[in-house]
Amino acid sequence: MMRSLFSGVSGLKNHQTRMDVIGNNISNVNTTGFKSSRVTFSDMISQTLTGASRPIDGQIGGTNPKQIGLGSAVASIDLLFTNGSVQSTGKNTDLCLSGDGLFAVSPDSQGAQKYYTRNGAFSFDADGNYVQSGSGMHVLGYMATNGEPGGCNLH
Repeated sequence: MMRSLFSGVSGLKNHQTRMDVIGNNISNVNTTGFKSSRVTFSDMISQTLTGASRPIDGQIGGTNPKQIGLGSAVASIDLLFTNGSVQSTGKNTDLCLSGDGLFAVSPDSQGAQKYYTRNGAFSFDADGNYVQSGSGMHVLGYMATNGEPGGCNLH
């Protein structure tokens, strides 16, 4: 009786985690650069009542092990890096990524601290720096010089 309750409780807890992830996906559906997540589950086999046995002399086949599971567990919460829908914003400074890339941004133009984002809402600040709209983080990149990558700043 208690084992069946443990199975039910673990299933309810895992379902709550799944609903939390789905709720987070829905609440961020209009967030620029947001990547959705999914939950995967696994079995919890916790007790082996009897082990497997070999065939007895002269007979065919043995016996399978008897195991009792106590429910399921959250195996992982995966971030999905699939391409989202591309929407025109009407701003020439906004960018989108196709594939697994990320934009490198930093609080300063020298890139001492680097952060990575999929949010491509960019603009120019009062000093003419290419920055992320809202946060003001400087967009980092490479200046090309005769086809060779150069410094770490993009102005």
